[in-house]
Amino acid sequence: MSHTGLTLPRSDPAPRPDLATAPARTALARGLRIADLLAVMVLIAVAVVVVTTFRDFGLGWDDYTHAEYGGLLMRLYGSGFTDRRALSFVNLYAYGGGFDMFAALVAKVTALPIFEARRLAGGLVGLAGLGITWRLARGLGGPLAGFIAVTLLAACPLYLGHMFMNPKDVPFAVAMLAATLGFVHAFSEYPKPSVPTIALLGLGLGLSFGTRVMGALAAMPAIAAFGLIVVVEARRTEFRAALRRAGVFVLRLLPALVIGYALMALIWPWSVVSPLNPLRALVYFSHFFEKPWDELFDGTARLVIDMPRTYVPMLLGLKLPEILWVLGVAGVVAALVVAMRRDGPLNRRASLVFLAVSVLFPVLFTVVTRPAMYNGVRHMLFVIPPLAILAGLVGALLIDRLGGGPARRALTAAVLLALGLAHPVAAMVRLHPYEYTYFNPIAGGVRGADGRFMLDYWGLSMKQASELLLDRVAKERIQPPPKHKWKVAVCGPERTVQVSLGPGYKLDWKPAGADFAISLAEFYCAKLDAPVIAEVTRDDVVYARVYDLRSHPVADLLTRPPP
Repeated sequence: MSHTGLTLPRSDPAPRPDLATAPARTALARGLRIADLLAVMVLIAVAVVVVTTFRDFGLGWDDYTHAEYGGLLMRLYGSGFTDRRALSFVNLYAYGGGFDMFAALVAKVTALPIFEARRLAGGLVGLAGLGITWRLARGLGGPLAGFIAVTLLAACPLYLGHMFMNPKDVPFAVAMLAATLGFVHAFSEYPKPSVPTIALLGLGLGLSFGTRVMGALAAMPAIAAFGLIVVVEARRTEFRAALRRAGVFVLRLLPALVIGYALMALIWPWSVVSPLNPLRALVYFSHFFEKPWDELFDGTARLVIDMPRTYVPMLLGLKLPEILWVLGVAGVVAALVVAMRRDGPLNRRASLVFLAVSVLFPVLFTVVTRPAMYNGVRHMLFVIPPLAILAGLVGALLIDRLGGGPARRALTAAVLLALGLAHPVAAMVRLHPYEYTYFNPIAGGVRGADGRFMLDYWGLSMKQASELLLDRVAKERIQPPPKHKWKVAVCGPERTVQVSLGPGYKLDWKPAGADFAISLAEFYCAKLDAPVIAEVTRDDVVYARVYDLRSHPVADLLTRPPP
């Protein structure tokens, strides 16, 4: 059986569905075009959501600073490298600025306000990730697997919610997906990857490292997949022959490193100011670089540097749709089992190992090393797309076992996905634009998670709370004292409130002399003894409150003194 590209010719008139040999079934692609049509419909639906809802999302804690960083990077290039402020801007110089520059370009092209442009840019990047997920799953398992994988990811509130407003983690997840696509193509063409594959891999590596130095995590799945090929070939042939083929493969991929380095330099210029800067960034991020604070986990406020080993596995289990993590875990296990078997194309087994290790290694790393963990599992978003791909492969094989023609299998998958994803999709509609706060029924939804886990840790609800205050002031036609502005005390991201309220309001985190207060309903913001004039709620859970302090002054907005 020969292997070219990502698919194999059919070798059996009636092959048994099997994860090891599933690519042979992609010769049926012409008969399964209905699955492709359904996948395209999913992508179109998400594109419509992006275009029609991107303005609904508020600013997160880091949005204002990231927008400044993007502008400084544009000035760095526009000034011919004379304006070098971007190379020392807070600690963002240690991050790549590709997304921030892209958002700045979107603002220029569309004439949108910068923060609306950032929301649209995030949606477009997330949509690109869905497209790559479809391409990978379809190439490895056929159209049905592609449809299932892209649908699972599109209906994942954690992914969809973050892609609009997270300037770091979703762009990094998509960059890692691009690198994964490059590696899968390279392993499928082993030992002589083609020029387009080399360019694709270089693009993925450059985007990954240029977004976050955590792109180094791609090394582990690549080593595992490459090692599998070398070991198996050494057993089948002479050891020297296997090493020669491995050497050819490595040499052929060297240009990808050059392309990746050049792209990294473009979107992360600080990384090439000194050759050791990427290593400095790696060392910097290997230790928690801020004064630790408390976050709520399982009903207890704990320091972010003292989270339990169960932090990531538990939150993934409670925040991902059950159908996604059940099929995904099954896919990880099946991929590793297939890798140990001697039948099936070796190239395909390597690709499955790459995907499985891409999911397992980062999660196990957090369990073993217990790094500082905070903001839910946003730092681990990059494991969700490969999990969805493996879930798509297993889901397609299960549907195959039900029998029936290609159209019937595709429609069966659509019905089962509709049933399995009904809860997260309905919850996203109710929670909008706070989809990222979703908890699945195992956690009891956001109602069950309220008081146990962080919900609106990005502070997105401050935008709606600010708009409610503006509406209340306009409706009652109340005016501040002459030559004064309304003073608003803020417990949450102050810049979000500043952008939403505009210049007619004075903001402070101290409540002394404040007329109003806007406060997140997270555990660190006190519930004030003052009239509540507005609340932001979803599923009967309060996300933010607006208080009238004019006749009810308060001493502090926090449940504890600030550090």
